[in-house]
Amino acid sequence: MSKNQTKKKPDPKAAEEKAADQAAEPVEAEIVEEKDVVDPIDALNQEIDSLQAQLTQSKTDLLRAYADTDNTRKRLQREAEQAKKYRFQSAALELLPILDNLNRALAAKPDNPEVQNYVRGFEMIQTQLVNALANEGVQEIDALNQPFDANFMQALATEKKEGVEPGIVTDVMQKGYKLKDRMLRPALVKVSE
Repeated sequence: MSKNQTKKKPDPKAAEEKAADQAAEPVEAEIVEEKDVVDPIDALNQEIDSLQAQLTQSKTDLLRAYADTDNTRKRLQREAEQAKKYRFQSAALELLPILDNLNRALAAKPDNPEVQNYVRGFEMIQTQLVNALANEGVQEIDALNQPFDANFMQALATEKKEGVEPGIVTDVMQKGYKLKDRMLRPALVKVSE
């Protein structure tokens, strides 16, 4: 310490004033209320309840995920079965106009004996084509003289015909076909009024 700096002596009066000020300030004592004290058993029971609720939720989520997976598996299996069942649909739709043209050609019966052999050959081809389509589940819709069914028939015209009840198919302009239980092409028909 330098000579100019002198050590201050503690002033007893200042010390008393400081002590009085501190005494005047309220002392913050930790007051522990009874509700802040948590019983460890209650805390453990609350934790057990919380964990049981989480377990129940997890089980529910697992069962829901399992059900969703099972439903997806069943839906995909149904779609695969449908695809397998109707796999021939596009091929049948392409073959039906060929069969129609073959039927039209055979409807004209020639008188020439030389052409008769060709007609027999075309009739065999027609029979084979019809059998091949039938083996794949393609069936002709029987419409002539049947009641009109809008599910399988399309009415192009109506006509008044004696002795025929209204709503009966009187003429088939184009044959209709279905593949198993699904309609491929509606029959184009004329219906009585």
